[in-house]
Amino acid sequence: MAVGEIALESEGRRLGAWYLRAEDESLATGAGRPCVVMAHGFGATRDSGLLPFAEGFTAAGADVLLFDYRGFADSDGDLRRNIDHRAHRRDYHAAVARARLIEGVDPARIVLWGSSYSGGHVVAVAAEDPRIAGVISQGAAMDGLGAVMEILRYAGAGQLLKLSGHAIVDMVGALLGRREHRVGIFGASGATAAITSADAAPGYGAIIGPSFENDMPARGILTIPLNRPVTAAPRVRCPMLLVVAGDDSIAPPAAVRKVAATAGGPVETLELDCGHFDIYVGEPFATSLERQIGFLRSL
Repeated sequence: MAVGEIALESEGRRLGAWYLRAEDESLATGAGRPCVVMAHGFGATRDSGLLPFAEGFTAAGADVLLFDYRGFADSDGDLRRNIDHRAHRRDYHAAVARARLIEGVDPARIVLWGSSYSGGHVVAVAAEDPRIAGVISQGAAMDGLGAVMEILRYAGAGQLLKLSGHAIVDMVGALLGRREHRVGIFGASGATAAITSADAAPGYGAIIGPSFENDMPARGILTIPLNRPVTAAPRVRCPMLLVVAGDDSIAPPAAVRKVAATAGGPVETLELDCGHFDIYVGEPFATSLERQIGFLRSL
C-alpha cells in the first residue's frame, strides 16, 4: 500500500495530508471509486493509529484522504494545536472538496470517517453537505456538555475549575497580545491537562505517532461545551454507521445513541463492550473495521 502526500489547503493554510489509492477497482463504477475522508480526534495526529483503518478501506476498494487540522503536525497554522471544533469542521469541508477533485474518485461517493472528537465533526459536516454519501463515526464525542460532565465525574469540580482558570488566563493573555498559555492534551489523574481519565495516558500512549505533541492552548477548554454535534443529527440524510464504545468514560455513549435515534437518515449501530481507546486495537478494532468495511461496500 502506497501512502503519498497530497496538496490540500483550507482557508489559505496548507494542511498535511496523505492520499492512499484503492488497491483494486472492486467498488468502482463508471463515475469512479469512493473516497473516505479521515481525521483524528482530540489533539491527535494522522500518524496516531489511523493507518490500520485506512489500509482496510483501500484493501476493500476505496481511496482514502487522511489529513491533519490546521496547526497540527506539519499543517500550517500560527496557533499550534488549537482544539476548536469550528475550525476543524472547516478543514473537513476543505478536505472533502479536495477529495472530489482526485482523478478516479466519484465526487458523489465521499464518505466521512471520524473517531472521538472527529467522530462528532463528521456528523456536523454531513449535516452541512447534502452530497456526502455516508458517515462512519466511532467512539464519538457527540455532546460537549456531556463530556464536561464526565470530567466532573472522574476528576471532580476542582479539576474542572482549574482547567477553566487556565483557559481564562489564556484568553485574557490573547487579548493583551501575550504568548498563548498552554495545558496538556492528556495526562495522569490530577495533571493540568484536558483529559485525565484513568485510561487517558495508556490510551493515548498506545496510539500516538511521532508528530504528536502533548500540549494545547488552554482556551480550547472553553470550546468543549459548545461542541454539540448531537444537535445536527436530524439534518443528516445520508446513511450513518455509529460504533459505540459502551464503556466510554470520555465521550458519553448516551449521546451517540441519541444521534442514532434522531438522525434524519438511515442509521446502523454497532455496540462494543469496550472503552474509549480500546477501539483502536485488538478485537474491538477488528470487529469495528469489519463492520465499517461492510457499511462502505453497501453505499
